[in-house]
Amino acid sequence: MAARMTRRPAVFLLLAAALLAVAVQPAAATLHPVDYLALQAVRRALSDLPGSGFFASWDFTGDPCGFAGVSCSGDGRVVTLALGDPRAGAPGLSGAFPSAALARLSALSSLSLVPGRVSGGLSSAVAALPSLRFLALSGNLISGNLPGAFSPALRTVDLSKNSFSGKIPSSLLQIRSLRTLVLSHNSLSGEIPKTVSSPLVHLDLRNNRLSGGVPPLPMTVVYLSLAGNRLSGRVGGVLRRLTRLSFLDLGGNWFSGEVPGEVFSFRIGYLQLRKNAFSGELRPAGRLPSGATVDLSHNALSGRVPAELASAAAVYLNGNKFAGAVPAEIVAAAEGGRMRVLFLQDNFLTGISVRGVPSSAAVCAHWNCVAPPPTVVAACPAKGGRGRRRPPAQCGGRRG
Repeated sequence: MAARMTRRPAVFLLLAAALLAVAVQPAAATLHPVDYLALQAVRRALSDLPGSGFFASWDFTGDPCGFAGVSCSGDGRVVTLALGDPRAGAPGLSGAFPSAALARLSALSSLSLVPGRVSGGLSSAVAALPSLRFLALSGNLISGNLPGAFSPALRTVDLSKNSFSGKIPSSLLQIRSLRTLVLSHNSLSGEIPKTVSSPLVHLDLRNNRLSGGVPPLPMTVVYLSLAGNRLSGRVGGVLRRLTRLSFLDLGGNWFSGEVPGEVFSFRIGYLQLRKNAFSGELRPAGRLPSGATVDLSHNALSGRVPAELASAAAVYLNGNKFAGAVPAEIVAAAEGGRMRVLFLQDNFLTGISVRGVPSSAAVCAHWNCVAPPPTVVAACPAKGGRGRRRPPAQCGGRRG
């Protein structure tokens, strides 16, 4: 009995210590009331498209920090909001973009919206949230002008495949931390701002209604697409500085002048300059990386076909004014299967002899001054949409 009595105080002390330890542990932070109300407003504004179950977990009787797409900081503020099922091909959301509600999430650092049917406008109050680093709303129906103010912390902005119109605000291209800017497939007009001081790595403005010339771009650019606009003028001076380029697409504009030879010495895997007004001879400053794609079709380029193109996997030179014989290096690359596509039709070439091309390759040389005719000519799709022409007058035929 005495032994049991002496053990009881020790047991009580252990229980008391355990209770005290539980009492002093920090309690889990609850969501800030402002953020709680903002999430409720977001839920009222947006709905799942048929087949989407994104909002199934948004039950406000529980902890909103556990909702799909919501991440919170330790002090109970929403820092990440990823709206919609991120799986490829999953249905998106519909409704009106909840700018007023999102603007109240003052600690938000990442905001994304999967492709869907969300409409409305993007306000400066959202785009300029002070901690916002990532903004991606691609593939919806958001319209109106781009905001006039953006967060100085932004590193990535993707507003592509929407219905934005008006001009690109100059402030957007002066954000000191911005690395990726994708505004493609909208209805933006006017000129590209003349001052681009952001250290951009990825710039995609294709398929808009932009006009004017291309301003000096930062040397940090690796990916550049300006295709499908109404841009014009010479770009040699701009491109020569972009020594890190690996992807360049300027197709479907009104650019003119010579193609700078330095571009061919970059580590460029995709060079697309089709459907412009580039002229003069090609003078590559080096060989292209092995396996590159080069599309210079439908311009006014002249002179000899450069042998430096032999290292490319696909070459489109159709619809130009190239003359003379095709270099032996290019013929060997096509015959050996290293060059899978070679389009030479609609030029003034006088000698093409390609034999034993692999079945997976396409060598097209229709409507040239070919003598003798090419031994292998595969079916030539009308790449560029201008169709086939009759032999040029220099070959004794009539141009069509």
